[in-house]
Amino acid sequence: MIKKLCLVFIAFLALNVHAQEGTTSPYSFYGIGSLKFKGTAENRSMGGLSIYTDSIHVNLRNPASYGGNALKTFDGEGRAMTFSVGGAHTSTSLETTTASDNANATTFDYLALSFPMGKFGMGFGIMPYTSVGYKLESTNAEDILTHRYRGEGGVNKAYLGFGYQITNDLSIGVDASYNFGNIQNSTVAFVYDDEGNPLQYQSRESNRSDLSGLNYNFGLTYKPMISEKLQLTSAFTYAPKANITSRNERIFATIVTNPNTGQEFPVNEITADLESDGLKKTTLTLPTKTTFGMGIGQPRKWFVGAEYTMLKTSEFSNDIFNLENASFEDAATVALGGFFIPQYTSFNNYWKRVVYRAGVRFENTGLKINNESINEFGISFGVGLPVGRYFSNANFGFELGKRGTVNQNLVQENFISFQLSLSLNDSWFVKRKYN
Repeated sequence: MIKKLCLVFIAFLALNVHAQEGTTSPYSFYGIGSLKFKGTAENRSMGGLSIYTDSIHVNLRNPASYGGNALKTFDGEGRAMTFSVGGAHTSTSLETTTASDNANATTFDYLALSFPMGKFGMGFGIMPYTSVGYKLESTNAEDILTHRYRGEGGVNKAYLGFGYQITNDLSIGVDASYNFGNIQNSTVAFVYDDEGNPLQYQSRESNRSDLSGLNYNFGLTYKPMISEKLQLTSAFTYAPKANITSRNERIFATIVTNPNTGQEFPVNEITADLESDGLKKTTLTLPTKTTFGMGIGQPRKWFVGAEYTMLKTSEFSNDIFNLENASFEDAATVALGGFFIPQYTSFNNYWKRVVYRAGVRFENTGLKINNESINEFGISFGVGLPVGRYFSNANFGFELGKRGTVNQNLVQENFISFQLSLSLNDSWFVKRKYN
């Protein structure tokens, strides 16, 4: 049943990913898009808190979580490996001082596998890292359309990580990620005659950047028991600044636009000589990221913690993405959250084994437009429902939040996001008792 449920879940996500963009945020216009990956559904249900680690969930943000003696299976010989897959649906209300609109997006968030090897552990998977998806229009003082902007694409990440348990309380880890993807955007400039009628031919600029490169992430967890029942959990991750390659092309075209459907038909096209401008191949800098946090709780009962993330977004650079009205400043996120399990050993009361999660986060995204910092706030809740054997679980979460502002003619996004994930545990490499 679990395998069938997992296949249906993956197929559902694949269909929706093919059909829709990963984001509908106008702020994905800037840089390489909006940051897409914010942890597993379990993390996001606790305000994005990622410092807590255990043996039945994959922690995709701290590679130290792969190491250590994982959960023993019931026969006492095998140990559980963990497969995790997740997705989300987000409904967003977009508001300015003069207009409003609504948008929806259903996305695949991650696919990951981790398994122990003694005190070592390994994990690998794939996930979207950033996402671009917008359709914007600008008008003049007479409310006449002057420009139309469209963008799609994003950066994906495939990673391989290793962890090692140094002592019963201390683990370290490292993962390497290959970033790849492309970003496409276009700008159409509309021109009118003296009577205000649009001309037959308009001009369009189209850009495409193909991105690829490696970056690394180092992690540490320290989880000592400070009393008979209470455990202190602390975690630290560090991803140094990395460079990835951006291969770019730019095409100028004269187009005819269908007034009913908005479909664009190019009449002629000219490819810009980016080589002579030094823009054919550029280097994009991914910023340094540092996260540390601490929490306290009773194992398999409750946990509460706080986490602070610093992202040196001011280091971001790529000549092909430079914009006059936007800049990047250092980003920061504060997350507070935790969980509660009434009684995980209760086998006669299902709801006592359910994990109840909640959290809140405050984020400065690092993007600054028209001298306004783009901030984000979210409050989240979720549950983890036991399914199948070996403490497998289905996780449901939702988050209410706000991004941006209506000041300086900007857009405020009010969103509600629903997350769903499966965290499936199974026993591999079990020694046979009977031939």
